[in-house]
Amino acid sequence: MKLSDFDFHLPEDLIATRPATPRSSARLLVAHGNAISDAHVFDLPGWLRAGDRLVLNDTRVIPARLNGRRHRDSAQGPVSAAIEATLLEPQADGTWTALIKPLKKVKPGEDIRFSDDLSATLDRVEEGQAYLRFNLTGEDFDVALEQAGAMPLPPYIAAKRPADEQDKTDYQTIWARNSGAVAAPTASLHFDPALMQAIEARGVEFSHVTLHVGAGTFLPVKVEDVTTHKMHAEWGRVSEEAAQQIRATKAAGGRVIPVGTTALRLIESAARSGEIAPWEGETDIFIYPGFQFHVTDALMTNFHLPKSTLLMLVSALMGQDRMRDVYVHAIEQKYRFFSYGDASLLIPG
Repeated sequence: MKLSDFDFHLPEDLIATRPATPRSSARLLVAHGNAISDAHVFDLPGWLRAGDRLVLNDTRVIPARLNGRRHRDSAQGPVSAAIEATLLEPQADGTWTALIKPLKKVKPGEDIRFSDDLSATLDRVEEGQAYLRFNLTGEDFDVALEQAGAMPLPPYIAAKRPADEQDKTDYQTIWARNSGAVAAPTASLHFDPALMQAIEARGVEFSHVTLHVGAGTFLPVKVEDVTTHKMHAEWGRVSEEAAQQIRATKAAGGRVIPVGTTALRLIESAARSGEIAPWEGETDIFIYPGFQFHVTDALMTNFHLPKSTLLMLVSALMGQDRMRDVYVHAIEQKYRFFSYGDASLLIPG
């Protein structure tokens, strides 16, 4: 299975840099069996059935991109350097791993000031990754970070425009509650309260799980034999309640439909024994064609990057030839791609 099998040409003008407004007005491509239908996200209830269950990732994106300055005394007097830090994840020793640009401008033990309230000391550097120790913890840290930080937009958006205050709303789901992600579960960004009510009225139920999406979700696959690719690990949890709800839906003949690849990867991680069970820990599950799904019956997801692990995941669910047809249709019909783009509902035959 070659990396080139998952390549396609995407016109630059189909990369969305802002979401649809309102959220549920985004377009929805429905691939059901061998058919393709063009709809909108607000039509989603019509494709669902009473007894179905949507699985939602309730992670909360932190404003992980920080701009600050490093100050230092030199023989020529006080000097400073502009520093950009992108937080990755908290560590057990109280530090945060981070990507720093330019890393060579900071030495271990030096401070970086991001705002009047927030600063960090470079604790150490390991394998090109910085470990920052902040001056604040707990709720004080959360408040200061909210004020000083910007949303860590995906590279293909950040290359076109900087993050702004609107992104703090746009790049967050309406049910976000457990802080820790540095990327959004983007299929979930299409949901607004009116859509949730319409789905509920249809007799569809919801389960919440948590997977903290890491920056590794944007890392390119660098091996030609995709089966040798090593996935980044992300922390997740499936509660006893969520596992019971999903098992009950399966037993009753309802469909389990994760909203987003993150929710799918998590519930399949929790079901490798064949049946879903409560689960907590780091998952580096890699789903590509040939994977055996134990829980997932369909998937709502956005349109993914060429040669990405997420394109491999949807190809595992639907089949490679089928997904090629879906993406040809999406490009011909000018669907908007990636994190702020349109959505697809993938229902295997």
